Amino acid sequence: MLNVENKVVIITGSSSGIGAATAKLLAKNGARVILGARRIDRLEAIAKDIHAEGGIAEYQALDVTQHSQLEAIVQFAQSKFDRVDVLINNAGIMPLSTLDQLKVEEWDRMIDVNIKGVLYGIAAALPVMKAQKAGQIINLSSIGGHTVFSTAAVYCATKFAVGAISEGLRQEVGGDIRVTVISPGVTESELADSISDETARIGMQEFRRLSIPAEAIARAILFAISQPDDVDVSEMIVRPTASPY
Repeated sequence: MLNVENKVVIITGSSSGIGAATAKLLAKNGARVILGARRIDRLEAIAKDIHAEGGIAEYQALDVTQHSQLEAIVQFAQSKFDRVDVLINNAGIMPLSTLDQLKVEEWDRMIDVNIKGVLYGIAAALPVMKAQKAGQIINLSSIGGHTVFSTAAVYCATKFAVGAISEGLRQEVGGDIRVTVISPGVTESELADSISDETARIGMQEFRRLSIPAEAIARAILFAISQPDDVDVSEMIVRPTASPY
């Protein structure tokens, strides 16, 4: 038996890509999932699909740059299911550009979503998990959290930060709460849609010729959650076999 059935799992950025694929896979394996993202119509459709397959899913509008909204979705999960077993900090953006273009607003947005969003999720869920004396926080990083690429300096910086935050949290929480970092390689998603620079966008299209489906990352997340409670899968890198990066 997988250690997943009946677990209450909050997934940020779950309206598409890795978040949506993870929600569907976890629900199929008996988890009770809470979907959070800004596009409420997408969340409603995904929850409907999960219900049609016999799964359990709830959803709530969520902007991870707002601490109060992360607190609200944790409270929502508690009101529905009395606990929170797993938080998956999946929401992220990737508007790539060279630094000399000075796209300061895009830098700010990446920091707000990719770093502050993770911290706000931790701040909302950690007190609940400490009170339960159990839980797991899964943070989505990237191969960009291990290697820096041209046009991706700020994005990579945010993903390096996710790794540092996760490792610090793992050391601090002791034996009751598991902390996992999942670093996807090139994966099918809508991340590239946020790239405003045409040269970087074309480069990313070429980069993504070897992409793996979002379901590949969902399976890695399922694996991390399904381990016995005394086993913490601290970090996984999942990339296309043919990828040089």
